[in-house]
Amino acid sequence: MKKLLSLNPKKETKKIVSFLKKIQKKTKKEKVVLGLSGGIDSATTLTLLTKAYKKENIFVIYLPYQMPFFKSFDKTFQKIKKLLNQLKISEKNFFIIPLKNPADKLFDIAKTIDKKCFNFPNTDYTNKVRAGNILARLRMIILFDIAKKLDALVCGTENKSENLLGYYTRFGDAASDIEPIAHLYKTQVYKLAKYLKVPKEIIEAQPTAGLWQNQTDEGEFGFSYKEADLLLYQLSDLKKPLNKIDKKAFPNLKKIISFIKKNQFKKQVPYFIQKESQPE
Repeated sequence: MKKLLSLNPKKETKKIVSFLKKIQKKTKKEKVVLGLSGGIDSATTLTLLTKAYKKENIFVIYLPYQMPFFKSFDKTFQKIKKLLNQLKISEKNFFIIPLKNPADKLFDIAKTIDKKCFNFPNTDYTNKVRAGNILARLRMIILFDIAKKLDALVCGTENKSENLLGYYTRFGDAASDIEPIAHLYKTQVYKLAKYLKVPKEIIEAQPTAGLWQNQTDEGEFGFSYKEADLLLYQLSDLKKPLNKIDKKAFPNLKKIISFIKKNQFKKQVPYFIQKESQPE
């Protein structure tokens, strides 16, 4: 069953680079902006961008909530610096924009709305998902604003697993102009990252959206990407009915299906009136 997710990384790299060059030609935009998190998806995407764009036209933005690395050499920041050095991306094209002050102001607004408009008793903004969504959307506001200034495209880093699971913030990390790896499952991204020689520290790190302390993707899921990808491939690519799936091969099948169903609404909105066909 592992062969279902096989990948020829050399051919895949050529295909993605060709795609990126076509988009440059089509849009007539030679600059690109990428929000780099230090995770495998953004690191792999950035590496691919360097093969299609002039490096002076790639603008890398690091948007942490806090900036502890000034005192303790934050591990994520160190991984990012190693990647940038490896790709020979100039410091002039790398920007650190801390989000704590603007994000905290938005959290305060949300607390005020909760209390004054809805009379919610809990005025402490502790809902992790709501706070994470605000942070993801704030990041995208900044990336698009920078892209507007530079007349550039915003490059997304979403993979197919996240899309099918609905694991993204609408108008946040799902917002972009171009998505180079959206057709690849997470486990395929790992294979491509190894081929592209993405730093080992990034490949081996636990996947995280970085939305709150110690948050990890698989911790939120309750299942692994490896298990989810094999199931998603059969359901999405092979169009295999759920009742034909070998349930013994997927100990977390119910969890995965429940996660998908919970997020299906993201693919259906916005709802709008369909134009009815006119009689001839």
